[in-house]
Parts: sequence; structure tokens; C-alpha cells
Amino acid sequence: MSKQINVALIGNPNTGKTSVFNALTGLNQKVGNYPGITVEKKEGICKLPRGVKAHIIDLPGTYSLNASSLDENVVIELLLNKTDKDYPDVAVVVSDVENLKRNLLLFTQIKDLQIPTILVINMSDRMEYKGISLDIPYLEQQLKTKIALISTRKNKGINKLKELIASHKELSVEACLDASIIDTTYFNNLRKAFPHQLLYKLWLVITQDVNFGKTDRKTYDAVEDFKTKSKTDLKRLQQKETIKRYQFINETLKKGQTIDLKSAKDLRIKLDRILTHKVWGYLIFGVILLTIFQAIYDWSSIPMDFIDNSFASLSEWTKDTLPEGAFTNLLAEGIISGLGGVVIFIPQIAFLFLFISILEESGYMSRVVFLMDRIMRRFGLSGKSVVPLISGTACAIPAIMATRNIESWKERLITILVTPFTTCAARLPVYLIIIALVIPEGRVFGLSYQALTLMLLYLIGFGAAVGSAWILNKVLKIKSKSFFVVEMPNYKLPLLKNVALTVLEKTKAFVFGAGKIILAISIVLWFLASYGPGDSFNNAERIVTEQYASDNLTEEELNQKIESHKLEHSFIGIAGHAIEPVIRPLGYDWKIGIAIVSSFAAREVFVGTLATIYSVGSDEEETIKNRMAGEVNPVLGGPLFNFASGISLLLFYAFAMQCMSTLAIVKRETNSWKWPMYQLLIMSGFAYIVALIAYQVLK
Repeated sequence: MSKQINVALIGNPNTGKTSVFNALTGLNQKVGNYPGITVEKKEGICKLPRGVKAHIIDLPGTYSLNASSLDENVVIELLLNKTDKDYPDVAVVVSDVENLKRNLLLFTQIKDLQIPTILVINMSDRMEYKGISLDIPYLEQQLKTKIALISTRKNKGINKLKELIASHKELSVEACLDASIIDTTYFNNLRKAFPHQLLYKLWLVITQDVNFGKTDRKTYDAVEDFKTKSKTDLKRLQQKETIKRYQFINETLKKGQTIDLKSAKDLRIKLDRILTHKVWGYLIFGVILLTIFQAIYDWSSIPMDFIDNSFASLSEWTKDTLPEGAFTNLLAEGIISGLGGVVIFIPQIAFLFLFISILEESGYMSRVVFLMDRIMRRFGLSGKSVVPLISGTACAIPAIMATRNIESWKERLITILVTPFTTCAARLPVYLIIIALVIPEGRVFGLSYQALTLMLLYLIGFGAAVGSAWILNKVLKIKSKSFFVVEMPNYKLPLLKNVALTVLEKTKAFVFGAGKIILAISIVLWFLASYGPGDSFNNAERIVTEQYASDNLTEEELNQKIESHKLEHSFIGIAGHAIEPVIRPLGYDWKIGIAIVSSFAAREVFVGTLATIYSVGSDEEETIKNRMAGEVNPVLGGPLFNFASGISLLLFYAFAMQCMSTLAIVKRETNSWKWPMYQLLIMSGFAYIVALIAYQVLK
């Protein structure tokens, strides 16, 4: 049986840590959350030489062990707690060849914890381009470690890194420098009081607000006595420690690194002048967004049609092949139709994640953050709020978690409250099916009306987020100050492997996450739509036959009338008719009402619900889009999904807070039910009013 070791990947943001993680683990990775908190946890398995297997943990990006956010606390808590099952046997600190000086601060701190540590210098393929040369033997000697010079882009040095990880027991655990000389008396007293404890670990316990394992609790409680210094004095000591470390790093790099500025060919400054320009920057970003939405429509139409027809054929084949009965109906009309309503959108969702991943990998997303800070400040938000607002286009849940790097509580709270306005991937299936039904095909300046409508919905969502942020900034009486700092990574061609893994992971998470909910709801809805109380449902055949006896209907037409009568008098029909008076002014019927109510579990359930409802009793091989297009408005006649009702529905979903999971995360992040309840009531009320006005004006 092969041995397994724990490997912690640690590093500053934008050093290529994720690329190293992907290079080591490939597809053998999974994403979850740390127990009890909503910080993302990425882990994977890597096979090493000599039959060793490594459990790789990709820790959140951190600049130092002086934590200022919850993400950074996760790193410190793991490194200080030997009883944790993920405590590393070896730490791999990933640095960027162009920012080695800044990256080494974190490295020297981790070395002080006496954990076997490997230094990875990434992006080595840029050394010649940037005029950088390194004396690796000298750096290894000064830093008391082994160095892996790698390029994930060219796939160089990965095998060397695996060798170093496998032989981690040979690494020195000696510290690079003695940081305790910043206050000899204080640290000597600390050393005397706890002779069997690691000095730097004690220092971190004194200065950080973190959690520890039960075994060391008594010792750590006793350390509280050493917080005799004021917070200001402790902060000053931390600053002295940082200065001392940088003095050592500067001395080391004087001999270990040379940079020939004359040979460095850098287009970054020229590109930044254009991409962050106060006019051209916004125009370029707008063109990029338009291109993305047009591509989402054009590239995905063929696979979507194929999936739609395939599920319709599969449902029909199931009915024809399996014996008649409740199970066959459940399979064909409930499960297959419900899942078909989600699977059809995989191509468009995958393309959305593809473009977002490319923008992040290329370094352009940081420019967007910088660009948008100019606008955000006026509305009570930070430039850092753009990251949650943009990542909210994938899902509001991780977007709300991403607010943790916003230092100001007021700005963070406002960002949490307004992020659900941004159009997430769960809204996309609703938008796409309604747009396809009510927006005509056609183009202006080469752009389709449908793509322009989709982009307009994204802009409306973003506008609602920014507008509500401005109102909240005026209403919330919370005093706070903040400073905006964003790192501009170098531009680089996106790594195909990283993009592919991101698209695969995100799409899989969306489909399986939504699929579980939709499968459960589809089964419940099928049951509610297939059964009903009283004579009206049980004697549907007799009632309908008598009602249309003089109309000379064909057998097929009569069967359709019977199925329609059953559906209307089923459990779901009764519930739908009960809420119909509330939604009728918006142009919706009871079927849409049921879909809206069920989609509070998750927005994407809307399409799956309608797919289930419309397929109950249907014997024809027909796609969901065709069924919805054929629905007739029972009051006004004509198509139910017309321009007025379609726009009303699109606006309702643009503004409504229809995601229970998001409400749960908001409660967790704000530690109160007050804020999610405000979100639910205000957003849903606003959505209803806007949808009502839109329908009444357009009808």
C-alpha cells in the first residue's frame, strides 16, 4: 500500500498557484468548503515517484501570515494546528519570477514554523523576456531550501517538483533568519515561559485572531498573558518584523537575482494605457461583453437543438418501449422532461464560464476591477466589489463569499445585499427560453436582437445592483473607511488546460447542483400534476366526453381535452388556480405561477417545472419550446408567451430574489436573518411591481 502525504500549496494571489495545482492533480481534484465556513477548499491527488501519493490542498491566496481576512485565517489555522487531518507534511510556496521579492516574505514566515518547505519559482519561461537571471544554488543556500524552477505554460519543472515533494524529509527546517531580534527582551521572556513551544508559532498566536486544536488549548490560553503590550505596540512589532524580513530578502536577491532592464521587452504599460483608459477602457469592455453574448447564442444553437430533440425523442421512446403505467409516466414525463429542461442549457453555460475563465486567466479581469472602481466609489462600493458583482454572473453564492476581502464592513454588507441583482447562470435558462419565444430573430449591425436583449438584461441587473447600492449607502448609517488596492498581474495567454478544467468544474457543479434539485422537484411536480382529489379529476374522461359530445372531435383531440382537464383539476392545478388572481395582472396563467413558486428553490427550476407540467399526458414527440409556444392565453386568446408577458417575466426574474441557497449564505455571512429577509421582501416586491407595469404598458 502506497504512503500518502499532505502537501499545502501556499502563495500570494496571481502567482500561478492554481496552474501548479492543476499541473499536479489534473482531473483528480474536487472543490468543497472548509468545515463550518464558506471559504472554498480545493484538494486533489497526485502520484509521486517511489510509490508515494500526495494529497494536495490549494490554500486561499495570502500575502503574509499577518491575516487581514477570513481567507488568510484559514491558512494560518491550518499551519498552526498539528492535530488537523490536513496539516501539511510539506509546504510548497509558489512564487512568481517577476515578483520574487514580495513573494519571499510569506516564504520566510512559513520557514519559521519549521515545516519542510519547497520554493517554487513559477513562470520561468518569462525570465529571458524580462531580462531576469537567477543563481539557484546561492538562493537555495541562503533560503535553506530546495527550489523548483518551473513553467506551467511550457510544462517544465513539474517532474522536478514531484521529486522534491517525494523527498521532503531531506529538506532543512531551519529558519532563514532570526526575527526575534526586533525585541530581544520580549521574545526571551516568551521563550523562557514556553521552553517547549515554537517561538514563532507563539508570536502568531499572540498577534492573530485564529482558532486552534484542542490539544494545545491550555498553552495558547496561557499565551494571552503575553498580550501585555497594547495593540499599537504589537502592530509596531509586526511592522518591524516585516522590515527585518525584507532586509534579509533584499540582501539575498542582491546576489541571487539580476535584472537587465535594457533587455526587458514590456508591452504591459502600453496595453494598460488603452485598457484602463477613462473612455477607451469602457468601450473595449462593452465590445467584449457584446461579443461574448453573441457567441453564446451563435455557437450554442446547434448543440442546444440537438439536446432538445434528443430528450423529446427519449421521452417518446420511453413511453413506446416500457409497459404502460405510473412508473413509465414518471420516467418519461417527470424525470426525463425535467432534466431535459436543464441539460439543454449546458452549451450556453459552458460558453459563459469559458469566456469568464479566459478573462481571468489573461489578467484582463484585474483591469476591469481597476476601471470600475472609478464608478463604484460614487455608489458607496469599493473597486473590490466588482469581483463579487462580476463573479455573480456565474453564481451569487461564491460571489457573496468573495466579499470577504473587502475590509470595510459597510461596503461589504452593501455588496452582499446587491450582488443577487447580477444575472447569475441560474437565470440564464429562464432568459434564453423566454427570449427565444418572444424576441424575433433578426440582426442589427451584425448583432442579433436576441443577443442584444440578453446583454440588456445583464446590464439591467448590474444597473439595479449599483442603483440599490447608492440607496443603501445613503440609508445605512455605518461609519467606515476603506482604501482600494488591486494587483495588476502581467498579461498572459490563457493556459488551455486551466481554462478547460475551470469550465469542466464549474459546469459540472452547476449541472449536478441544479440537477439534484430539479430531479427532486420534477418527481414531486409530476405526482402533483398526475393525481388529484374529487370527481372532477377521477371522472375526467366521462365529464369531457359528455361536454364535447356534439363537437365531433377526433380521438386525438378528445384525449388532449381529457389530459388538459385532468391537469387543471390535479393537485398542482388547484394550487395554481389559487395563486392565479395574484399573477394574472402580470400576464401569467396558473402554470407559470406554479413554475415561479417552485423556482424559489432555485431559479433554473422554472424551465424544468414547465417542461414537467407541459409533458404530463403529452403523447407527441415535441420539444419544450414548441409546447410553450403553443400555449394559449385563456382570457385574451392568442399566445400566452407573447411580447408583453415575456418582457414581464424577464423583468420579474431580473429583479426577484429567487434562490433559497443565496438567502442561506447571506444569513451566514451577516450572522443575521434580518438582511436576507429584507432582500427577499424588497427584491421580490420590486420585481412584482416592475413586471406588473411592464405587462400593463405593453399589452
